[in-house]
Amino acid sequence: MENHKGYKLECATKDDIELLTSYKLSSILDYAKNISKEEVEKINNYVKTTIPKQITDYKVIITNHKKVGCLFLEKYEDGILLNEIYLDKTYRRKGIGTNILTNILNNNPKVYLWVYKGNNIALNLYKKIGFKIKEVTETRYFMEYDKATHTE
Repeated sequence: MENHKGYKLECATKDDIELLTSYKLSSILDYAKNISKEEVEKINNYVKTTIPKQITDYKVIITNHKKVGCLFLEKYEDGILLNEIYLDKTYRRKGIGTNILTNILNNNPKVYLWVYKGNNIALNLYKKIGFKIKEVTETRYFMEYDKATHTE
């Protein structure tokens, strides 16, 4: 059943591995700067070997009977880690990602995620919603949303 934003989430299957691989590689390589060919190859190998092992944790985002993105959540410490959320470029800024994120926040006391420093649109959205930066690496921020301390 589709929700009011016109999308639905379905469990990924082995038929989605190629699509999920392309989404994950795109989300990494769009923001990974100045990396060598060897590093790109390592990333490709990592993604191609891990997605089949994690396929049951992925959800595919579908709108108008078309697969337009994916979502990967996993348990993490005292909450849940939004390991991945990806939407095709043509489906961004239509409220789908924000709606998915809002549902995750409403149903979990703590939500964690990593975001690339160069992904300003996502970073600004996460800050606006109430995520706080907990850790900084060379390329990414580790953020936390704590429902108990969040104020509107």
